[in-house]
Amino acid sequence: MTGKPALLVKNCAVVLEPYAKRRVLRPFVIEDPEAFVDKSLSRTERVVAKILAMSGAQLDAEFSRMLDPLRLRHRDPEAALRAQAQAIAKSIPALAAHTEKHKLLIGAYFSQEFSFESAALFNPSIVVHPENAGANDGDTRFVVSLRGIGEGHVSSLTFRTGVWRRDNSVVIDDASQFAEGPTVRQETLNNGRMLAHLQCGGARDISETVLYPFLPSQGRGIEDVRMVQFTDGDGQRSYRGTYTAFDGVEVRQGLIHTSDFQSFEMRGVEGDLYAGKGMALFPRMIDGRYAMLSRQDNESIWIVFSNNLYHWTGGTKLLSPRQPWEYIQLGNCGSPIEIDEGFLVLTHGVGATRNYCMGAALLDKHDPTRVIGRLIEPLLTPADQRDGYVPNVVYSCGALVRGRTMLLPFGVADSITRFGTVSIDDLVGRMDRSPT
Repeated sequence: MTGKPALLVKNCAVVLEPYAKRRVLRPFVIEDPEAFVDKSLSRTERVVAKILAMSGAQLDAEFSRMLDPLRLRHRDPEAALRAQAQAIAKSIPALAAHTEKHKLLIGAYFSQEFSFESAALFNPSIVVHPENAGANDGDTRFVVSLRGIGEGHVSSLTFRTGVWRRDNSVVIDDASQFAEGPTVRQETLNNGRMLAHLQCGGARDISETVLYPFLPSQGRGIEDVRMVQFTDGDGQRSYRGTYTAFDGVEVRQGLIHTSDFQSFEMRGVEGDLYAGKGMALFPRMIDGRYAMLSRQDNESIWIVFSNNLYHWTGGTKLLSPRQPWEYIQLGNCGSPIEIDEGFLVLTHGVGATRNYCMGAALLDKHDPTRVIGRLIEPLLTPADQRDGYVPNVVYSCGALVRGRTMLLPFGVADSITRFGTVSIDDLVGRMDRSPT
């Protein structure tokens, strides 16, 4: 590698790093090992019985010992504990007759504090803020979605907001000290599939919203969300994203939808792409159909069209490894970005010693199955940013274009997030226009 294309990216000073003090209260599930299951009295029932048997002095002391520290780290811990107690009461109806103090303490025993970004904060995507109209002339407010890694290498979806100034500098808003996990309501659709409605109603700004895994299929993580501001056939705009659910063994693809980053819908993908990785939705429909990038063969970038946003089958191979820095694998780095020349696709390539570099390609605006340009050398390499949780990786899940400049957030070594700007003219001008 010559390293010259890396000069296309002008680094900004801002860096996002993991912060262990940001925590959510989430359910804590306790069960007996299979060989020790007591069918007459479950583990949950045994713990609840012990709490209800406390003397008045014990109850008061334990209640204060539990709640006082939580009030320092959570805006309304009682609400989260009360909700968990209500969930427990579904299997133990007698709880309804006990005091509020009993219920909150029971909720605490079946809750845990989770530092959702204590280990890493990376793989960002970026979209225009829903309240961008309030920005100063020439500035752009944005929302960054990030993959936070916490205890047990569990991945959650978290957010930051900021401003891309007219002079191309970047300012990140201070993150709230509080964080709000979702309440979840599941709906079974007519086809038997599940639609999850998530509400972070207590979040007072977007940085407080956290979506941690809540289904067995997501047990180890909600990973690598690729958000895009999507325009539907009626011209309505909202935010849609793809994500990877990982249970520790299998990966599954899903779609997430929001208009305000407080209320969300999540639903699994159907069809061939269900078990793939790296799906990224185009920002609009093309000839009346949805369009998606994918990597179902774990080697190349494919393009797939569908009449149904949630059902994806088949596809056409679009881009395959061609350069040494992408011989192992080629994938997308977020949703295609529509520019004057076509759809700009940021890519990642895996090469020797599992180095992850970023590249770019250009697709025809009217026929995105046609590749009209592609970088030969990487856009960004890990040359100066190798060290971290997973070394030798630079990676992104999406960028933002304003005029003829791109704002590119990217993860470094699966640890932190940096930002850079790229001239669209320089990027497109450096592309090879020969057949792929």
